[in-house]
Amino acid sequence: MGFIKILSAFLFFFVLPLSAQDEDIILWNPDVKLSWADFKGEPTNTRAAAVTASGLTYSFSTLRKNDAALEINFEVKSHFYPKESWYRPEVCNDVILKHEQLHFDITELYARKFLERLNKASFTDKAKAEVKAIYNQINKELNEFQNLYDSETNFSRNRDQQEAWQIKLQKLLSN
Repeated sequence: MGFIKILSAFLFFFVLPLSAQDEDIILWNPDVKLSWADFKGEPTNTRAAAVTASGLTYSFSTLRKNDAALEINFEVKSHFYPKESWYRPEVCNDVILKHEQLHFDITELYARKFLERLNKASFTDKAKAEVKAIYNQINKELNEFQNLYDSETNFSRNRDQQEAWQIKLQKLLSN
């Protein structure tokens, strides 16, 4: 009976909060596209039709055997944050949804670039700070690329450029 209570307490305090936490993010998946139902935030301005909140997270573990080189294993993920993402239904359509999906796809592209840089880098005993520096640099590049995308597509209004970016991202993500 005591074991059941401990197991129940474990499930309640540890497993259930993790499940609730999972609802706050959507991991990028090539087989799953965003829908307007995923945008759960409230609009914060009237100039934009929609906003996609996405970002990168990472974790890593280190191992050093005797005097051998530092072994580091990385995990990088791209996330969509539903509660910070929003749209104005009265002005949104499928074209804008595809535009927002590409913002999330760009985040995934930079997650891959980040992981590639991490795997190619050499680290010292200051790995935490060194990884953080690479993370900061990749985030800067990600933001610049997102801004370039919005600028060149005029926030989805330039349909030819929007289509060109969709083809470009599809190729980049399939490599």
